[in-house]
Amino acid sequence: MARFDPLIHQPARLRIMAALSALGPEREVEFGLLQRALGFTPGNLGSHLRKLEEAGYVEVRKTFVQRRPRTYIRLTERGAQAFREHVLALQELLQTLPPLTSSLDAEDAA
Repeated sequence: MARFDPLIHQPARLRIMAALSALGPEREVEFGLLQRALGFTPGNLGSHLRKLEEAGYVEVRKTFVQRRPRTYIRLTERGAQAFREHVLALQELLQTLPPLTSSLDAEDAA
C-alpha cells in the first residue's frame, strides 16, 4: 500500500508538485510563471518551495538573464517518486471507499 506524504498533502504544496510533475522529467519552470499559474504570492510560493527543497523534492536554481535575477524550479527524481506514491495512496483510498449512494439510498428507504 502506498503512503501519504504529509509534506505533499498540504494543498498548496500538492498543487506545486502537480504543476511541476506535469512538466515532465528534468524540465524546469521560471518562478514568476509558476507563481502566476498557481495564483500564489511570491512570499507564499517561496515559503512552500523552501520546504519542498529542504526535503529534496525540488531543486531551485538561481541565475541572471540579461542582468536580471531569475529563479528556476524543477522536480527532482526523489520528488517525482514521492509525488507518484502520494497520488497512488489517494487513488487507493478512493478505490476502497464504499459507494455513498447505496448507503444513502438505504437510509432513504428506512
